Amino acid sequence: MKLSIAIAVLMLVFAAHTEAQEAEKTIEERFTTFGNQMKELTDDLTVKTKDMFEKIGDSEFAIKTKNWFTEQLDKMKTKVDETFPKQ
Repeated sequence: MKLSIAIAVLMLVFAAHTEAQEAEKTIEERFTTFGNQMKELTDDLTVKTKDMFEKIGDSEFAIKTKNWFTEQLDKMKTKVDETFPKQ
């Protein structure tokens, strides 16, 4: 009777041990998982960065600043043309 209980306990321990080993990832699986996580992160950052630049470019401040610089450049061109007329 004691022998059968001991064998049953040993079988349970062996089964638990083999299941624990199967659940543990190999180095290759860990690198693959890490690579996939990094790809998802960089893809997400790329999309967010692109969206941010589009929002900044379409903002009222950016449009007004661009228009102001364009006006100043046009004024400078006019002033240069008045000062140094083409012959």
